[in-house]
Amino acid sequence: MGCGRLGSTLAQKLEERGHSVAVIDQNSDAFRRLGSEFAGITVTGVGFDRDVLRAAGIERADAFAAVSSGDNSNIISARLARETFGVSRVVARIYDARRAQVYERLGIPTVATIRWAADRMFRHLVPEGTVEVFRDPTSVVSIVEVPVHRDWVGRTLKALEEQSGGRVAYLMRFGMGTLGTPSTVIQDGDQVFMLVTDDTVGDVLDIAAGSQQSREGH
Repeated sequence: MGCGRLGSTLAQKLEERGHSVAVIDQNSDAFRRLGSEFAGITVTGVGFDRDVLRAAGIERADAFAAVSSGDNSNIISARLARETFGVSRVVARIYDARRAQVYERLGIPTVATIRWAADRMFRHLVPEGTVEVFRDPTSVVSIVEVPVHRDWVGRTLKALEEQSGGRVAYLMRFGMGTLGTPSTVIQDGDQVFMLVTDDTVGDVLDIAAGSQQSREGH
């Protein structure tokens, strides 16, 4: 639901991967963004109208993405898809991060657009700042980028995990995400993302950012 820049790009990407796609939008002109080669269904209407959803094939859908420009429309349609039509994979774009947390707890994955963009900007502007890149629906576990001291270069992820108490979720190396193993050696320039809780994040950050001398003194 929603054929703006995000919705049209998502629809094209899914179709390129061989999926059958239906797109709903209130404005029929929006479907021009899909291009002339789009072979899916287009339905003009409100995405939280049950008849509109049925016309788009919601009853046989494997997944539903609510990516219109309105938070309320996205959430209502996402809940309809999930709770009324039993779609197993549902995701909603949300601009208000506070609402996103509520709906995550209802079992509807969300992408909080403004918060995500702001966090990405913040990370580039203030590299030493700690910004979450993920928080689980129960708000217990999060993934944070953990700046590591240069003394960690040449040491293994296992050593970092054992000393910090966190778990490495993934690395960004040369601009590419990679899943490390306990024996993976940290290289200069690696961005390390770790799984933490609110109770442990402070210690994890302190230990990762500390020099070898400060750790030995500790």
